[in-house]
Amino acid sequence: MVEPGGAHRARRPVGADAEEAAGMSARDAVSAHNLAARLGDAGDAAGAVAACARAFAAGGDAPETHLVHARALQTLGRWDDAERAFAAAIARRPDYAVAHRDWAQLRWMRSGDAAAALRALDAAPDTIELALVRGAVLNGVGQPERAAAVLDRAAARAPGTLDVRLAAAGMAGQLGRAQRQLDHATAALTAAPASIAAARAATEALLHLGRVGEAAALAERVVAAAPDDQAAIALLATAWRLTGDPRHAALCGDPALVTARRIATPPGWADLPAFLADLAAALEGLHGWRAHPLEQSIRHGSQTQVDLSRSDVPVIRALFAALDAPIRAHIAGLGSGDDAVRRRVTGGYRFAGAWSVRLRPGGFHTDHVHPAGWLSSAFYVALPDAVARAPQGWLALGRPGVPTRPALAPLRHIRPEAGMVALFPSYLWHGTEPFDGEATRLTVAFDVVPA
Repeated sequence: MVEPGGAHRARRPVGADAEEAAGMSARDAVSAHNLAARLGDAGDAAGAVAACARAFAAGGDAPETHLVHARALQTLGRWDDAERAFAAAIARRPDYAVAHRDWAQLRWMRSGDAAAALRALDAAPDTIELALVRGAVLNGVGQPERAAAVLDRAAARAPGTLDVRLAAAGMAGQLGRAQRQLDHATAALTAAPASIAAARAATEALLHLGRVGEAAALAERVVAAAPDDQAAIALLATAWRLTGDPRHAALCGDPALVTARRIATPPGWADLPAFLADLAAALEGLHGWRAHPLEQSIRHGSQTQVDLSRSDVPVIRALFAALDAPIRAHIAGLGSGDDAVRRRVTGGYRFAGAWSVRLRPGGFHTDHVHPAGWLSSAFYVALPDAVARAPQGWLALGRPGVPTRPALAPLRHIRPEAGMVALFPSYLWHGTEPFDGEATRLTVAFDVVPA
């Protein structure tokens, strides 16, 4: 058919406009979801919530969008809304492991109630991915025997699954089952011969069994393959210490590697105590949690859930400006060299995450390292009177966070002082000794990497 004027025009099928509109809405929903995810990763929780709202308005209903929404709401302190958003994600995908993990953590940190943390998981499908989550949650809420049983069953069901074997090895080590730890680690290496994580797990098991020569040889190969892996360096240092290798002293005993300095009073405050009082008040407002996060070193305390180095709160921004001088002085004091710290010196640095920890009386940090760091820290904001009695609440350096035969004591302790920042290599085992009394212990910690 020729229309008046001679131009041909294709007829649109019935419903074509609706189909096109639906297609545009779907594209809009995906675009809005992607924007929300980027904003969430960048720390703009309010922007992420707004972008999720646009995704939902465009017809988006993906479990991934509900998860992004939940995380952003949690960051904003809208915990009830975050719980509903986690529930929405899981309703759309009942075996959504990462959503289960995050929801369990939120419930645990809010309440300190193990049953509350496990409630949704107890009703979830019995998948291998969710077995990993169940193991992590059970261990985090103080039920390591149940966690080990869950992971052992998962390893029997999926013997070649790397993550399951690694988690099971870690639990066995924690419970003192050295041979079982090695069995799981060996299976992990068999499943993934090139895996750095599996090689680290095997090294840990060998240290636990007292086979320190083998551990040292394996750790040397791991560090050669992954020279910036701070966890691997920590294991190598531990093996060298146990074997009496003189290289341990250069790696962990060099005085320049550990410094402790007070910051200068930031502009706008009369003195350092006044600044620290304002800083403590700002940080306390971020510590609404009853319990520690899962899979972290804290016991009997809480940890903030936002990157403080990106904070726009004036007193927190002032802290990070004041930290620049001691960080640069520490880096300058390192000098040059080819060891694990000095060979990465560029003269510059950037923050790679920052958080605050508030420990209650009886609280402590288990000994640990920061695998992706370079330099790690402890900045002391407010301290209990107990720190006057050594070593209560003191920073312990060099005591391995994995079982060894024989067991090793800390290489040194640092007594905290309000306004002081301690800096040390991220591979150096560090923890906090328990303390008594009634007051809490408030700190800021961060990692820096070369820039």
